[in-house]
Amino acid sequence: MDDQTRTELEAAAFRTLLEHLNRRTDVQNIDMMNLTGFCRNCLSRWYQEAANARGIEMDKHAAREIIYGMPYDAWKAKHQTEASAEQQAAFETSFAENVGRKGD
Repeated sequence: MDDQTRTELEAAAFRTLLEHLNRRTDVQNIDMMNLTGFCRNCLSRWYQEAANARGIEMDKHAAREIIYGMPYDAWKAKHQTEASAEQQAAFETSFAENVGRKGD
């Protein structure tokens, strides 16, 4: 497979991931972090870093709007719930175990 085709397939898979996450607003970021070690905010940070590395100025807010499909504050108000004590405890354990990993 040539590089152009690989890039196009990766881009299509990424767009499908974003569409899936936009349909699954019931899945909270803290749950994603606890299960996978990344969340929508991580994706937006990686997107911003990739843009900046290519000389494209993009701030955190612009990157989050691309990932969330709307301004982050609007998404939070509409979809984010308060984390339970159990979710917070799981996050603290997961974070402590994964400190120093790239992307955390």
